[in-house]
Formats: sequence, structure tokens, C-alpha cells
Amino acid sequence: MSADITVSASIVTYNDISRAPAAVDSVVENTKKYPLKLYVVDNASTDGTADFIEKTCKATVIRQHKNLGFGAAHNAVLNEGLGKYHFVINPDITLNSDVISYMVDFFEQNPDVVMAMPKILNADGSEQKLPKERPTFKRLFLGRLSQKIRSEYVWAEKTVNSPCEIDFCSGCFFCIRSDVFQKLGGFDTRYFMYLEDADLTLESKNIGKVMILPQFSVNHAWERESAKSLKYLFIHIISCFKFLLKWRGKQR
Repeated sequence: MSADITVSASIVTYNDISRAPAAVDSVVENTKKYPLKLYVVDNASTDGTADFIEKTCKATVIRQHKNLGFGAAHNAVLNEGLGKYHFVINPDITLNSDVISYMVDFFEQNPDVVMAMPKILNADGSEQKLPKERPTFKRLFLGRLSQKIRSEYVWAEKTVNSPCEIDFCSGCFFCIRSDVFQKLGGFDTRYFMYLEDADLTLESKNIGKVMILPQFSVNHAWERESAKSLKYLFIHIISCFKFLLKWRGKQR
């Protein structure tokens, strides 16, 4: 293990006792090259998630007194000890390789890159087609009705075999240089959930490159809550309008 570079990561949980421990264990067990400080920020779970992780997993648990949402909870680590690189990870992510170290090595070799995500895979090994273009009204709303628009948004027809720049870095798993994360103040907390990752991507692109690194991959048990729940759909729509109003007329 190399001690010259330290790495940190945060996982936000909310009633995730059925999946978060596996995510934590996979991150800890597969990160071998660089020292890792892993934080689990619990948004006042009522199912015992925080207690279980604290007792059984190798992670520092930060407890919130209420559900702060995705971005605000991840921002709780800004006052903790971050490594040179910081990873944002969903509780439904699992690792099967030392992808964290591989990505850190890529950042070390490419100082103009400030933020990046790997390829995101389904359980069967197929790629999850997540957004990669900048969100627009057409892509956010009409994309739910038009497969052509959705395909453009997520690069459904593209095969990406080498690193390339993107305008939307998914919050399910990404790495960001910690000095950039801190300079930006973390996620914009006006978003409770959804689009805060797209927002941070565009803010980061004002500083350096944001890329997808398809040579690396993680597994994601994607549930798409906003497609199944009216509550989450409403939250998603509110975030869409917040994003569009903030970025209206801006190049980035």
C-alpha cells in the first residue's frame, strides 16, 4: 500500500441496512494500493443502518439529526479529513476490483482532469446508460416521452472505449479532486436530491476536465425511484426546474 497519496470516500445512507454494509465492505476490501478513509453519512435512518455499520464495518459513521438529502449529507465530510482525491459512492454500489486506486492513478497521470466516473454496470454486466450530456428542458422532460431524445442524452447508441469528456458525471460513483470539491463548497444544497451531480459537474468543468473512464467499472443496483414513486418524481421535477433556472443562459 502506498502512503504517499491518501484517498477518502463518502456513502450517504437512509434506511439502507439491506444494501449499504455490502457497499462499504466491497469498497474497503477492494481498495488496496492507497490508504482510504471511508465515511458513512447517515440521514437519520430508522432501520438501524448507522448502528449496524458502526458495529460491523470499517467506516467512520457521521450521524445527521434529520434527512438532509443527498448533496447536503455528502457535504458533511468537507469538515473531516479528506484525501487528495474524494469518491462519492451510492449505497447500492459494489466493487469487484481496486477501481478506486486505478482511478487515482489516472488522475495522477492527467493533472487537467478534476472529476471522473467509471463505466457503470448492471448485475448482468451490461452497461447502464446514464446521462452524459448537459441536462436541458428537452432532455429532462421530453426525453421521458421520446426514445430518440433519451438516447442522445445517455449516449445509448455510442460505444465508448476510451476516456472522453462528459457534461454529466453520475453521482452514483465518481471521483473528484478534494481541493476542487472544497473550493466549490461541495454540492449545491438547494437540490434535496437529483441533478446535484449534474450541477457539480458543470461547476467542475469551469476548473478542469470531467471524464468518463470506461476502462474501469463498478456495479450499480439501479432502482430509479423517480420512475416508480410519485413522491420521488415530484422531487425530481423540482430539482429539474432548479437546475434549469440556475444554468439558464450560462455556457457551463
